[in-house]
Amino acid sequence: MLRLVLEQIALFSLPFVLFAGWLLLARRSPLDHAEWKPQWTRLVLAGLFVVVVSLVMTGLTGERHAEGYVPPRYENGRLVPGHFQ
Repeated sequence: MLRLVLEQIALFSLPFVLFAGWLLLARRSPLDHAEWKPQWTRLVLAGLFVVVVSLVMTGLTGERHAEGYVPPRYENGRLVPGHFQ
């Protein structure tokens, strides 16, 4: 679970890192607040977009297991609790 959270944080920060790299290549200071302020909303939206796309792609292409959680159900008038196989 921690790996998944760290991957999503890294993916979210990717647009910020790329923008800082672009500022360095353009010989501007990445520490200057005036460079970041107009781009802040775009960078956050780009980071959210990358995270959502990665989660959707993981859900669509992720490995499926035949076994897993069996939800609770009624059998012969009795409630059988859910369990993992």
